[in-house]
Parts: sequence; C-alpha cells; structure tokens
Amino acid sequence: MGIADGDNGVSASREHLVFAYYVTGHGFGHATRVVEVVRHLIAAGNEVHVVTGAPDFVFTKDIQSPNLHIRKVLLDCGAVQADALTVDRLASLEEYHQTAVVPRASILETEVAWLNSIKANLVVSDVVPVACRAAADAGIRSVCVTNFSWDFIYAEYVMDAGHHRSIVWQIAEDYSHCEFLIRLPGYCPMPAFRDAIDVPLVVRRSRKSRSEVRKELGIGNDVKVVIFNFGGQPAGWNLKQEWLPAGWLCLVCGASDHQELPPNYVKLAKDVYTPDYIAASDCMLGKIGYGTVSESLTYKLPFIFVRRDYFNEEPFLRNMLEYYQGGVEMIRRDLLTGHWAPYLERALTLNPCYEGGSNGGEVVASILQDTAKGKRYVSDKLSGVRRLCDAIVLGYQLQGAPGRDLGVPDWYSLAENEIGLRPTAPDRNEESFQLDFTDFDILHGELHGLPDTVAFLKSLSELDGIANPTNPEKRKMRERVAAAALFDWEEDIYVARAPGRLDVMGGIADYSGSLVLQMPIREACHVAVQKNHPSKQKLWKHAQARQQAKGQGAIPVLQIVSFGSQLCNRAPTFDMDLTDLMDAEQPISYEKACKFFSQDPSQKWAAYVAGTVLVLMSELGVRFTQSISILVSSAVPEGKGVSSSASVEVATMSAIAAAHGLNIDPRDLALLCQKVENYVVGAPCGVMDQMTSACGEANKLLAMVCQPAEVKELVTIPTHIGFWGLDSGIRHSVGGTDYGSVRIGAFMGRRIIKSEASSELSDTLATVNALQLVGDTNSDEREEHGIELLKAEALLDYLCNLPTHRYEALYAKKLPECISGHAFLEKYVDHNDIITVIDPKRSYAVKAPTKHPIYENFRVEAFKALLTAAKTDEQLSALGELMYQCHYSYNDCGLGSDGTDRLVNLVQEMQHQKSSHDGSSSLFGAKITGGGSGGSVCVMGRNCIRSSEEILEIQRRYKASTGYLPFVFEGSSMGAGKFGYLKIRLRRSSADALPKN
Repeated sequence: MGIADGDNGVSASREHLVFAYYVTGHGFGHATRVVEVVRHLIAAGNEVHVVTGAPDFVFTKDIQSPNLHIRKVLLDCGAVQADALTVDRLASLEEYHQTAVVPRASILETEVAWLNSIKANLVVSDVVPVACRAAADAGIRSVCVTNFSWDFIYAEYVMDAGHHRSIVWQIAEDYSHCEFLIRLPGYCPMPAFRDAIDVPLVVRRSRKSRSEVRKELGIGNDVKVVIFNFGGQPAGWNLKQEWLPAGWLCLVCGASDHQELPPNYVKLAKDVYTPDYIAASDCMLGKIGYGTVSESLTYKLPFIFVRRDYFNEEPFLRNMLEYYQGGVEMIRRDLLTGHWAPYLERALTLNPCYEGGSNGGEVVASILQDTAKGKRYVSDKLSGVRRLCDAIVLGYQLQGAPGRDLGVPDWYSLAENEIGLRPTAPDRNEESFQLDFTDFDILHGELHGLPDTVAFLKSLSELDGIANPTNPEKRKMRERVAAAALFDWEEDIYVARAPGRLDVMGGIADYSGSLVLQMPIREACHVAVQKNHPSKQKLWKHAQARQQAKGQGAIPVLQIVSFGSQLCNRAPTFDMDLTDLMDAEQPISYEKACKFFSQDPSQKWAAYVAGTVLVLMSELGVRFTQSISILVSSAVPEGKGVSSSASVEVATMSAIAAAHGLNIDPRDLALLCQKVENYVVGAPCGVMDQMTSACGEANKLLAMVCQPAEVKELVTIPTHIGFWGLDSGIRHSVGGTDYGSVRIGAFMGRRIIKSEASSELSDTLATVNALQLVGDTNSDEREEHGIELLKAEALLDYLCNLPTHRYEALYAKKLPECISGHAFLEKYVDHNDIITVIDPKRSYAVKAPTKHPIYENFRVEAFKALLTAAKTDEQLSALGELMYQCHYSYNDCGLGSDGTDRLVNLVQEMQHQKSSHDGSSSLFGAKITGGGSGGSVCVMGRNCIRSSEEILEIQRRYKASTGYLPFVFEGSSMGAGKFGYLKIRLRRSSADALPKN
C-alpha cells in the first residue's frame, strides 16, 4: 500500500483527538522526525503527548503550543554506542535488558494506567516496542512510524552475543500488536508487522535561506562549507586546521563546550536548528542515519559518510543515498588522520537527483488522524507473531537472502542482480555460450565448461564500458565504478576460481585431527589480479593524496574491490601502500596485521584478501615491488556455513601466485590460506575448508586426515546418492565465541587426558616394579600392552587418535563437564593450542567438546566405508543415522540452533512418512555443517527426482513456519588446483585499436 506525495496539508480536525507518541531512546534523529509529524497533528487542533528521553528543546524549539505535552520517560535504549561510529552490541542487549525487560511488568502497568488517564485515541510508536503491547492491554489502537524495527537491529547482536535471544522474540511479539506500519523510505525488512503503508520522507523544513545563514555566520559565497555532523564527538577527536583545503570552512555539530577548534572550524550551538545550516552548506561529513540521509537528499546536499559498525539500518539508507547519487564514502582511517581533501573534492562533483516526496510529516499526520477517528487500514493477514520464528528474527542476512519475499525497495533489490552475485545460467547450452564469448583472448588456461566463470569474464569485460566516460548510464553501482578503474585493460589479467564446500562429515573435528569428508559446491569465488609498475598504477583519489603527502614518489599499492558489498554492511573497496606490510626489511607480525585490519569493521573483510599477500611475504619470503589490483566476486554466500572465507582466500592466493609466477602445490596453498584465517583474520578454523576449496574435485568427497592435512583419497560419490545443503537463514561465523570456546574445551580435554594418562602410566610402572621385586616374572608381559597405550596417550597429539573404547574405559568419567579458565590454567598451565587463548574469567564446557571429535572420527570412518557398500536401503539408513548422530553431538557441544534443528526435523519427517509412490523413503539423513551455530544443514538421500521434490517441500514448510525460504546448495564443482588459472587480455575491436586524433 502506498501514499502518494501531494500538496495538501492536514486539515483542522473536527474532533479533539489525543495522541500518545512514544519515541525511542536511540539518538536525536527519531525525535526530530517525530517533531515534524507532531507539528502537523497539533496544527490540526489535536493534543499530543510525547513520551521521550530527548531534551525538551528538540520539541519546544519548533512547537510552542499548550497542546504539546512532554513526558520524560525512557522505555528503550536503542543501540548503545561505544563512540560516534561504533555500536557496542553486547552493551546494547544488556542495556535493553535492564531498561525494558527487568521492569517490564511495572512498565506495562504504568503505561496502561497513563494511557487511560489521558484518554488517548491512538498510540504512535517510533519505534518503542513495549508501547504497542501497552496500547493493546489498554484497548487502544496503535501504529508504528519508522524505517526499521529493533527486532531486525538486535538480531545480529544476539548472534554475536550468543544469548539474550528472548529479547528479539519479545520485541517482535510486542510489534505484532501494532495495527499497521507507516513505513518511511530507506526501510529495512520488518517482518513483525502485518501491513505497511509507504509514505514520503519525513524531513524538517529549513526556516532560513542559504544567504541568510551565511550572512549570519559572516561567510561569503566563495567559501566552500562542509557541515560536520556525527551526532556528538568522542574524546580524542582533535580536528586540525590542515585537514581542510584552502577556501573551506567546517561547521561542527555536537562539539563539547571545552573543545577548542582551529580558525577554519565553527562550533555550532547544541540546540541549533540543523536544517538551516545543512541547506547553507556545500556538503556534509557524517555518519548515516535517517535524519542525515533524508535531509541531505531533500536539500540535494552531497553527503560524505563514514560507516558505523554493527547497525543494520545503515546498508538500506546507504543504498538509497548512493542510488540517488548523493553519497561519497570516506574510509575511517582517512577521517581520523585528516585526509579529507580528495573526498571533499569528489563530493562537489556529485549531482544528487532525489525527486521523491519530502512532505511525509503531513502525510503521516493525516493517516494518524484518520486512524484515530476509526478508519481501518489493515488486511486479513496473519498477525506478525504467528509468522515469526528464529530464522527470520535472526535475519541480518535477509538483505541478500535468495527467496526473500518481504518488502524491500526496488532500488535495493536491484543490487543483487546488478552485481551478479548469483549469475543465472544462460538460455543457450554451455557449448554455444562459450563459443560466443569473445571479449577476452585466453592466453593460458581453460574455462572447463563452467558457466559461472564465463559469467564472471562477461561482467569483467563490461567494466571497460563503465570506465568509458562517454557511457550514458547513470546511477552505476559504486563498487562497479571502482572496479572499472582498477585495471589497465591493455595488460594481462590473471583469474582464479575456488569453490565453497559442503561439510558432509567431520565438521569441527578437523582441528582435533579427524578424518573429514568434504564436497566442493557449485558456488565459487572468482578473483582477478593484475600487477602494474607503481608509476603506471591508476590510483583512487584518496590514495593519490596519501602518496603525495608522503612525498616519496610512486609507492606500490594494493587496491581491492569486492563485489557484493551492497548485500551486507561492508565497504566495497580497500587500499593500502604495500610498504605498510613491512617493518623495516621484514614483513610486519601477524599480530600487528590482525590489529590493523580489525580497526575498521567495515573493512575487516580485506584481511581475507590482503592477508594472502602478507602470508606469502612471511612464509615464502616473496617481496612485492609492483602494485597489485584485485577484484573479488564471490557467489559463495556469507554466513551460511559453506566456507565463503576459505574460497576467497584460496582464489585470491591462487590468482596472486599465478600473476607473480609462483608455483605452489594446492595442499601447500591451502595450509598458507589457513594461516591467513588463523593469524591475520583471527578466526580459529581448522584446515578442511581451505583444503577442499584448493584440492577438491567435482562430484567427489575429499577424504582428508587433518594431521595436519593429509589427503587420503578423493571418494567418488556413488551415483545413487545425492547431497544437498539447506541454508537455515541464521548467520554463522567461524570467528564466533561459541565455536572458539568449543575448540578451547576440546584442547582442554586433550590436556586433561594426557595428564591422566601420565599419572596412570606412573602408577602402572610403579606397580610393575613392585611385582618384579617380589619375583613376578610375568608382570612385564601382562603390562606391556597397557603401558605402550598409556605412553601413546600421555603424548597424545590429536584427540581423534584416541579410540572410543579407551576414552570410555579410562577418561570419560575423569573429564569435568565444564571448568573455569582460571581453574584450568592453575592446574594445567596451558591447553597447547596456538590459535586460541583461554579467558581466566570464562567457564568452558569440556566433556562434550572432547567427546565429539573422538566419536566423530569413528563415525566418519564408518561413513566412508559404507559409501562403497551394496546399494540398499540399509546402506542409506546407516549413512543417515551417522549424520543424525553427528548433528546431535553438535548440539551437545552447544553449537546447534533452532533453525538447523528445524530443518533436520523436517528431513526426519520426510524420511518416515510413507511415500505415495512405493512406500519407501527418499531422504535418509541430515546434520548441521561446518562450525555450527546456524549456517546450513547437509542432507543425504537418493539421487532421484523424488528427493528433489522433497527438498522443495522442506523449503516450503520451513518458509511457512519461519518466513524464510532456505537456499538450496545442489551440485559440485572442481577445486582451485584442478581449475588452475586463466591469463586473459581484453580483445579490442579494429575500431578501438585505431589511433585517435
């Protein structure tokens, strides 16, 4: 449902209506847009009670009326910010818990009584969850006005924290009592609401002209003005005079009373009416929020933005801003070090083209009046709470989830197709598709019949057209524009491809030395690399400015563009001087590199790519004297447990090695890539992901013993067996705290077993010596076998080398269920894992994480043997049973999730229901994959049409219960080693080759 922009104001109400308007405690932006709606409601003769924690002046400066009542109550806390750019996720959940959960009963009682006392006709929320529930308890209708909801924002925080999940559920349930949503532009998915009415931007109007404001400030028209708007500056931000180019002046919002500013900066008063100063400026520098974006678009003011961390509203607003050509992204380190000039110059070249409505305040007020009078806008849809489940509540990945049917703006949903994240197969057959592809000369390598590689090369060739200044296309995605300027199209480009992987069996037992069975999937990452002499490298404007400031001439640079940034909150580009990876004559330490890449979470992804360069320098002694340009385009979805990170690392290192003539064996390359993830990224993963991506082959399972990485064989998948991956919609991260603590628990268990074995060995040897003293000559023979076993267990290098019967007989009862880090370190000193660090203040589960790999290794061995057994239902049932056992063992370790359990249960339902065809089962087993805690489920069944039909039915049932349509991973493809690399050069037409006059 949409409401068109119009010129009609809000007519005076014939009735005196009373509105209770609740405002969230997150920032002034919400309060300022509420002011615009409230102003129109009061102008129509209504009475408005605003419930807020914002200062009174925000409202009274714009509205002077006895019909405005301000009640200072804070009923939610929004997102707690560590500083102006960083949200503290755990603190946000804790603060909300204390603010809204602990006193919930008294809040509801108080609000219901108050709403009845003022005789409210309508409750309006922006976007306080409990207000909707209080209204329902008071028997009053309620409406939300917002562009995001807190269930969506907090969803990612819950996944990171590992607890407080009930907060998200409670918020969603509260919102479900709201009658409908008045949805503002730049909105996020908000599944808790049944109905949505779209309205124009709600924006404060300027009161003074540009010339009036400049005259008051004493600024001439020839002075360029940037308004610095970060909603308050943290301590330590020391603005310097030289950060502004000559002829520029900076208007600073939110400066502290004690902050001293250089002469080319002007401190604005705390209660200044910002729209006037925005309209009088030439550009704005700040963070993205609804208020800054809506005002910059309305006043056609170029906006230089710096990303905030961990605020899920931002990607949607940013996409809208960039779609209307109104935004320039500034790298955080350039903000903090004062490299502003290239961004300011770039901003002045923009021509913001937003032509949408901006009278949302009066439109919203009109809808609210009609609703308060009794008009109904709702449909007969099910209430939001009936449609919600964890997979959609924990829905940060909804931004790019295939199958999404929630309302997402056209300008946003276009992004997935434009970046070619999931290139669709062409209508023509593969052979003709390849023959028609003539954009590049392939100087080395072959396409291997892979349509995704052909699609990548097509998208690569199209970048040359984007780089053409005569190209008439406007509104080009920023990452593609950056990529177009990345390469010298007259020089060779090297392309590598590496797939993701489906964990069939083995999973988290890899770091304990288990046998694992992994299948490379069809989805893969492509990386294009080109090296150039530093003097010939095309640099982005800010990189040029950085090198000029160093005054050292042309320095080799690393420039990276990553396609797909539109689908998550990360910057699409990254660059650095390669000299920054050196400390004198040696590469910088991994610890220093990890800290460097962690400084800006929006660019932390670059550690997976740039980290390959550092590892090659550190481990192989390679020195890079030329600039390197890298384009990353991955169809392996992030956060779904199919090794998106490993595919990026392997493809990147393969392409860099090819470009620099390095001949690295696939196994060695995988081990190097593991170092990237362990030491540069800081994720404690095993090696199976990188090994599968590098060494795998299509339609085969990579059987590998992870001690550390011995490929046993490539097991051909029997033709009657099929494997599928089903995405739960719950984001998985190998760097998450649950995975890391389970790994620590396993290494603690190994250390305890070794200690117990040593103690038992000492006792046994003492007994043997005692028997020998009394003349028992058979004691050696009796104890020899046991002594040798204990010696091996006292030196146990991998848990998986301990047989299950020995574990049960000697050690199971001696392992604690859990132990504090302090107690363990005090008794055992260290857990002997170089990847993880024990926190003395934390408690770690030990028994379940230790038991899992010991039994998993046994299960994988059995699974591998069964694959070659006779093709019977018993074979399939036994394989499936092993998968189920693995799944429940994950849960025992604390690595399960509601979504993956639901999928496994659906597979079991399918397995045990009688087929109408012949009464036999088609699907036989399922398990959570990879690092667990969400991600995907691996399903095993017959390789037949009926299995595919049942997979589709599982998709349908999962969507019906959760609102999320799982993506299906089906099919396999070759690893990076088998693919090799392509060396290509763009083919020019004869017309292009002619010299130009």
